[in-house]
Amino acid sequence: MTEIALDTSLASARERLTRALDAAGRPHDDARLLAVSKTKPALMIRQAWQLGQREFGENYLQEALDKQADLADLDGIVWHFIGPLQSNKTRAVAEHFDWVHSVDRLKIARRLSEQRPETLGPLNICLQVNISREESKAGVMPKALGELAAAVAELPRLRLRGLMAIPAPAETLDAQRKPLAALREAQEALKQALPETPLDTLSMGMSDDLEAAILEGATLVRLGTAIFGARNPR
Repeated sequence: MTEIALDTSLASARERLTRALDAAGRPHDDARLLAVSKTKPALMIRQAWQLGQREFGENYLQEALDKQADLADLDGIVWHFIGPLQSNKTRAVAEHFDWVHSVDRLKIARRLSEQRPETLGPLNICLQVNISREESKAGVMPKALGELAAAVAELPRLRLRGLMAIPAPAETLDAQRKPLAALREAQEALKQALPETPLDTLSMGMSDDLEAAILEGATLVRLGTAIFGARNPR
């Protein structure tokens, strides 16, 4: 994708988000775009940053670390780790990212807290919920969410911010909204149970279900192809 095309695609993604917020009767600053930049070169991220994008999501650790080194001169860039997280990756993630969206086990959360450098602020955490209860998907099951959230909220170097989900694909707007509404309701229940925890983030909605996610309260929508074009093979 050329720089001119990236300019067009990013503007289009922003306009789509604005239209969705209007349709939901929500303020324009109520949700923001997370540009999913996995498999895309550092140059494209730099171009997006020059166009005003600041938050980027990466799935693959070594690829992300290489890009971060190439882009260390960019002020205000915010890195989100959104891929599966294993124990052998937690130290690098704790040291190099601002957000993690894929925490679904207390063991992983504890390692992130222990390995987060004291020179950095608390690591922002979203708990990944298997909201569609798919056996093949990662994420804590809804029935276990409350216990996990309470434990993560107590960890000293983490800041529990909210929930993330990747629902099963659905064809209609109403069908897309159902699991997203369940995630929103789960977060509302957590707010009641954990009133001292700043649960202000719902990371949900991608290219196919952005409008449904905004209708259900998403505050962070994850767009990759819509911004950067088709994914490159790894």
